[in-house]
Amino acid sequence: MPVFALEPERAEWCAQLRTQAARHLLPLAEKGEPGHVNRPLVAELGRLGLLERLFTSGALDLCLMRESLARVCTEAETALALQGLGAHPVHAHGTPAQRERWLPRVAGGSAVAAFALSESGAGSDAAALSLAARPDGPGRWRLTGEKCWISNAPEADLYTVFARTTPDAGSRGVTAFLVPSDRPGLTGSALEMLSPHPIGALHFDDVPVTADDVLGETDRGFRVAMGTLNLFRPSVGAFAVGMAQAALDATVGHTARRDAFGGRLKDLQSVAHRVAEMALRTEAARLLVYAAASAYDDGDPDVPRRAAMAKLLATETAQYVVDAAVQLHGARALRRGHLLEHLYREVRAPRIYEGASEVQRGIIAKELYAAHATTTEESAP
Repeated sequence: MPVFALEPERAEWCAQLRTQAARHLLPLAEKGEPGHVNRPLVAELGRLGLLERLFTSGALDLCLMRESLARVCTEAETALALQGLGAHPVHAHGTPAQRERWLPRVAGGSAVAAFALSESGAGSDAAALSLAARPDGPGRWRLTGEKCWISNAPEADLYTVFARTTPDAGSRGVTAFLVPSDRPGLTGSALEMLSPHPIGALHFDDVPVTADDVLGETDRGFRVAMGTLNLFRPSVGAFAVGMAQAALDATVGHTARRDAFGGRLKDLQSVAHRVAEMALRTEAARLLVYAAASAYDDGDPDVPRRAAMAKLLATETAQYVVDAAVQLHGARALRRGHLLEHLYREVRAPRIYEGASEVQRGIIAKELYAAHATTTEESAP
């Protein structure tokens, strides 16, 4: 059942999250160094119990956490999300030994996780990845190749790595491995990106892995990746909605105070209508995100389409809203350190990572035509 309004308890929880973010997380975020893991911030997320909720909450609560944190502190939101993205495959597909070793540390904020899927030649086309897992005896492989655009790399403590165990098999020949950062042959380098959170490349030079490191089943790693993305794509939308709401709140306040042309900015019809459009799009995106998350929690088979729609609409909406907010604030929004200058840098990346907007449109169309074909077959005499 899609969620059109939050229960009072959930609304109160979101308000508490925003208060916690302002009091405990934002001060630590402001002390962090752009492009590097902020370990004190991750540890505080653990102390507040928010990282543990990554593994005990459903998709809707994950979305509410990400939206609430993003309205106040995008750095805290991103740190939380990356812990979830990197460790969810361990939670969902790991062996008891893997879960026992890593999940308490991730939930406590003492270990940093990362999700290593993308490559320089296989970003949007994840099934085309080429990181090779070459056999090295029964139940043993050596990883050779590179990963690129990996959030939290090269500073993470553990990586969920997707490698090709069967050549020329497309998505059917990929295996997910849990690879600690101290494995011999694993090195990395940071990449300077527009987004302020850490992103890097990983280099695998005959990195040893065994059957004990496999997440799920051999050659079934693509299912691990897609299952993780189906959960996190709506919550990327929630992150975007949080940023859009922060930009909208700032714009309503600014236009209500700002003197211009003998009145206030809000009195200009062109300004008021623009603000109304920002609010309209933000609320529409929020509802679609909540509906997709609820579908995931309910086990709806239509999750891939709903998740793609939620991420697509929310990230494109956030780009529009933040850009409009900058325009209505004028030059002050371009000054380094201004909230909107920060959001303007943050808002661009979500339209690309975890499946670019074009990929989401492809998923939506594929699911629509698959449903049409099924319906046509069922109705045939």
